[in-house]
Amino acid sequence: MIMKSDAVTSKISFDDLNLTATLLRAVRDEGYITPTPIQEKAIPPSLEGRDVFGCAQTGTGKTAAFVLPILQQLSKSETARNKHPIRALVLTPTRELAAQIGESAETYGRHLPLAHTVVYGGVSQVKQVKAIQRGVDILVACPGRLLDLMNQRVVDLRNIEHFVLDEADRMLDMGFIHDVKRIIAKLPKQRQTLFFSATVPNEIRELADNLLTHPVSVHVTPTSSTAETVEQAVYRVGRLRKLDLLRHLLKDEVMERTLIFTRTKHGADRVAKRLIKDRIPAAAIHGNKSQGARTRALESFKNGNVRVLVASDIAARGIDINSISHVVNYELPHEPETYVHRIGRTGRAGNSGQAISFCDSEEQSRLINIQRLINQSIPEVKDHPYAGSHINEPPRPQPQARPPRNRSRAGQRQGQRRTNAGNRNPNAPRSNRRRKSPAGRK
Repeated sequence: MIMKSDAVTSKISFDDLNLTATLLRAVRDEGYITPTPIQEKAIPPSLEGRDVFGCAQTGTGKTAAFVLPILQQLSKSETARNKHPIRALVLTPTRELAAQIGESAETYGRHLPLAHTVVYGGVSQVKQVKAIQRGVDILVACPGRLLDLMNQRVVDLRNIEHFVLDEADRMLDMGFIHDVKRIIAKLPKQRQTLFFSATVPNEIRELADNLLTHPVSVHVTPTSSTAETVEQAVYRVGRLRKLDLLRHLLKDEVMERTLIFTRTKHGADRVAKRLIKDRIPAAAIHGNKSQGARTRALESFKNGNVRVLVASDIAARGIDINSISHVVNYELPHEPETYVHRIGRTGRAGNSGQAISFCDSEEQSRLINIQRLINQSIPEVKDHPYAGSHINEPPRPQPQARPPRNRSRAGQRQGQRRTNAGNRNPNAPRSNRRRKSPAGRK
């Protein structure tokens, strides 16, 4: 994502970043003139072949910050151009984000003789394998499918010149970090590495230190800050009345394209189904959905056929749509940093946006932590039909504990046999017991 010319975030233009005329033509074709801060700071050292450590949250334009310099460097290299060995690898955590990075490579590389493809799980690998066998210069991949193709010897990483690890903190959150390390172990030692993460916990810092060589550090929009173009508000509402409040707010046509966040996949499905029942065009997107269903839901949301998209945090990570008017935190996240990521989906590319949060009695501590992180108090809307419903609301039902399962089924059967054996009549004749055949004795 690159900022439109009407959203001036820098005093320089793309003409000042030493990009080739071919790439500048592609950028202008999209109507972009002014780079975002992450693009302004990351593109020049990337073009020089330097390693880059970029700390930037979603929506800051970091995809173009690494796609543009990689395209330029690959286009200047004559190494086995006709055979198209994989020379650049972009590793990303979600299918949606991988697809959008692929779209960026297509958009900005349309005038270049470079090939790319995207691989991820959840769909047949047949087309992906055929594309790789035809030859690609840039491979965009999710860790699981990439490891599968590496194990099948479909993917050869020996010619990698440029490696991008995108959304490193989300890789950690999703449990992909060990897969990432296995992939990195197969990369050539001599390469350029571009490392991007919205947050920098200790494990991510250690990974970056091991991966990068004398990197240029680029820090843009700290995670604790929220965009000035986003108007925030909180509604205190009982847990059982949240859906009523949501339907009430969606009656306002100003909420023309609304992204709703729930904490769980089941919650996303439940909210979407209830809205559809009330004849509000909605769709859900989360990790349990097939790739086809996720793609259809996202496209319907983009083209306006679906007005409301209900998402879990991980599935929404790759959503890059500039015209989202509202973000609704139907449930407050456990991690306050996640709140910043969520509301960053609106108020982008110079547009204004609104972030609405529902807070029930059990979420008060989460709201406090969020306000402490962003160092501001979120204005409360007190005049709404369900105000006060959070007071003395019934506690959330607790799931019943399941009995411990310390044995496998085979172990349970063996234990049952032992129990049955112990219950036998000790006076029973031995002939009733199983004997080993004499033929089996040695």
